[in-house]
Amino acid sequence: MSIKETFSVTGENLLKRIKELIAEGNVTKISISDKHGKDIMSFPVTLGVIGVVLAPIFAAVGALAALLTECKITVERTDKTAENEGEETPKTEENTQSTDIEVH
Repeated sequence: MSIKETFSVTGENLLKRIKELIAEGNVTKISISDKHGKDIMSFPVTLGVIGVVLAPIFAAVGALAALLTECKITVERTDKTAENEGEETPKTEENTQSTDIEVH
C-alpha cells in the first residue's frame, strides 16, 4: 500500500527537498508540478538507486529549480505501519497470508 503526500516548495529549495526525501528511504516515486498543478517531471525511486544513477535526475531538477519560483512535490511512500504490523505477528501456517497489491 502506498501513501501520497504533496509539498509546496520554492524553486531554490527544490533540489534540497528532493535529496532529503530520497534519503528517507521509503519513497517510491516523486512527481514535480508547477504551482498550477501541471506535471513537469516524474521519476521512480527504487531501492539500490545510488548517486551515479540519480546524478542526471538531480541535474534536471536543478535546472528546473532555476526556472520555477514555486512548485509542488508529490511523493508516493510505502506504508510503514502496514509493514510493521506484519512483523509483530509471528508467522504460522494459520496466519500466513499472501496478498499482491498493484498500485498505479
